[in-house]
Amino acid sequence: MNDGMDVALPGERQRVIAERLHRDGRVIAADLAVEFRVSEDSIRRDLRDMAAQGLCKRVYGGALLMHDVAPLSVRHKENAGLKRSLAQVAAGLVGKGQIIFLDAGSTNSAIAAALPEHHGLTVVTNAPDVALAVLGRPGFDVLLLGGRVHPKIGGAIGSLTLRQAQGIRADLCFPGICAIDPVHGLWTYDSEEVVLKQAIIEASGETVAVATPDKLIAAATHHTAPIAAIAHLVVAADTDEAVVAAYRAAGVAVYRA
Repeated sequence: MNDGMDVALPGERQRVIAERLHRDGRVIAADLAVEFRVSEDSIRRDLRDMAAQGLCKRVYGGALLMHDVAPLSVRHKENAGLKRSLAQVAAGLVGKGQIIFLDAGSTNSAIAAALPEHHGLTVVTNAPDVALAVLGRPGFDVLLLGGRVHPKIGGAIGSLTLRQAQGIRADLCFPGICAIDPVHGLWTYDSEEVVLKQAIIEASGETVAVATPDKLIAAATHHTAPIAAIAHLVVAADTDEAVVAAYRAAGVAVYRA
């Protein structure tokens, strides 16, 4: 196979590849080469060009869609009903008297609101909106980690927050999910945020990942934790069975909401 068999100019190929990325979240170079009747080297050049424009993240064998992170106020309104359903299932994993880390994020805000009262829970969080969701409700102690609050993340990050988190031991943690896959585990966008997520995972007995469908196909820049660090995963009810099977094969307990 060679470039002389090309049925589309590079610009046209990249337009179609971008459409596939937005539809499926990922593309496979070998499949695209067959479809366009070009060499895989040609497809890899297309993907390199697109990655340089910030349109995708190159991975072995293909590429993943890069997602722009909206401000927290916007994310609270996105898939709000689904997040409440995921939160109800996630809250059911919390036992009485436990200490839990709740990281910043719109889904974690929903989890905070869904936590049961009168259970003697201690909620440790870097996110003001998470703290407010449980503050004053019966059966909660709240520990708000200090530091610089990142306006887009919606939580404190940085060295002060990290030092405080490292001084706590928790039963469960709910890291905010930027991207997750069944091979490599958790990924994060911000280099300071990834260090905090790693700290709360290391300081907790078990880690629960709660992922909306977009997080299952997203690509982020910083590897945060291997899939072996994730004990539980909560996903939407209509998540593809092959995806669920891949996580279960990796040893993760999967719950549908």
